[in-house]
Amino acid sequence: MPYSFKMENNFNKENMDFGILPYIGKTLKCIDAFINNELKIASIDLTKKQFLVLKTLTIRGPLPQHNLAFVTERDKASLARFINTLEKKNLVARIPSTTDKRINIVHLTKHGEKVYQNTLPIFKKLVLKIQENIPEADLQQTANTLSKIKKNIESLNTGCNRN
Repeated sequence: MPYSFKMENNFNKENMDFGILPYIGKTLKCIDAFINNELKIASIDLTKKQFLVLKTLTIRGPLPQHNLAFVTERDKASLARFINTLEKKNLVARIPSTTDKRINIVHLTKHGEKVYQNTLPIFKKLVLKIQENIPEADLQQTANTLSKIKKNIESLNTGCNRN
């Protein structure tokens, strides 16, 4: 499979130099690759990050372009290219702010809303596939641990407290 990475299951002293970070990083890469591959197989012309932008705009409504930088993990220039791609697919539209013409507000188009609604059930099924055969208690413990890690990072004032 294109999204397989070698991961050690033994969490021992030798692997402790970087704690659980390598496990998190490799797992995230596997998740991204799996979801992107499955969306492609389903003939959905979206990546996981593009879907997450559509989801963010669906939930929060129109947002200033720079607010999407955290969701997409992109810098200013890269984010502009990313939004250009979404515009070419007619998923979003950039409209200058009425109060500050330097700021573009990113809106979901009607087509973007439709693509999001059609992709959402597929995305949910992929999440269930990923979590298959993992007891609910394990999933809850993992979520709790990751939440604590995120709080630790936020306490370092890293700008990571947006989501």
